[in-house]
Amino acid sequence: MHFLDFEKPIAELEGKIEELRHLSDTGDLNIAEEVTRLQTKVDRLLRQTYSKLSAWQKTQVARHPERPHFSNYVAALVEDFTPLAGDRLYAEDRAIIGGLARFRGHTVVIMGHEKGSDTSARVRHNFGMARPEGYRKAQRLMNLADHFKVPVVTLVDTPGAYPGVGAEERGQAEAIASCIDVCLQLNVPLISVVIGEGGSGGAIALASANRIYMLEHAVYSVISPEGCASILWRSSAQAEEAAVALRLTAGDLLKLGVVDAVVDEPLGGAHRGQSETIEAVGDMIEGALGELAGETGPALRENRREKFIGMGQKGLS
Repeated sequence: MHFLDFEKPIAELEGKIEELRHLSDTGDLNIAEEVTRLQTKVDRLLRQTYSKLSAWQKTQVARHPERPHFSNYVAALVEDFTPLAGDRLYAEDRAIIGGLARFRGHTVVIMGHEKGSDTSARVRHNFGMARPEGYRKAQRLMNLADHFKVPVVTLVDTPGAYPGVGAEERGQAEAIASCIDVCLQLNVPLISVVIGEGGSGGAIALASANRIYMLEHAVYSVISPEGCASILWRSSAQAEEAAVALRLTAGDLLKLGVVDAVVDEPLGGAHRGQSETIEAVGDMIEGALGELAGETGPALRENRREKFIGMGQKGLS
């Protein structure tokens, strides 16, 4: 397992447990008892550590390479997933994956950012940073869902939209703005979950939804802490301070009314309990689909309008 900097004491204990599991019992040491004792200590240390994470530490957890990605959620939650590729204008963008699927008895269009789980996959998916064609593909899929009266589910996990020269030349800002507009105009339910990083316009392009949820250790902000520090302090060394100022944690955003609910993660984060995390997200989505099933198109659009107008009007003290 990949351990974060603040998890070093936990890493040492788990290393000892792994060593003990490869030993045989001796007269002086009962391996099973010693493993149980150390595991209890690990659980206690995890609980203490994760109950008081700073905003910067939560950012590190949100970026953990072993957190479940979009492809993991699709594999576990939906059936008959049919990916639909291309924006019909320029190219296919693998940073955003989407298509039709069956989710717990509902036909849905599901899409989200895919970061990739190893080096080759990360390069192939551009680390979850979409180009304009990715957001135009998202628009195409949402319009398809609207035409056939199918709910849309989006899973957000991106450092931000890709800032390369080619992306800017092909209209990155326009593509994001148009994607937000399509979200707001949909006549079908739109449910979004921030499962890792929710970075800037690259995230909100898929998250202008009727229901917005966040995992407990996910983050959602207008800019990354490093980017904010580079602008305000001319150095990314103040990223920890910037993370606090951005109020990017799930708890902060729930107080501000930016998100509707927070999905609890297993002890030690989603990377330590992928299946439990995915199931909890699935339950939240299922509940939202049930709540919104009877709403008319105009009511759904008004719901989104009121939600975004009201964001930030509470919890600022």
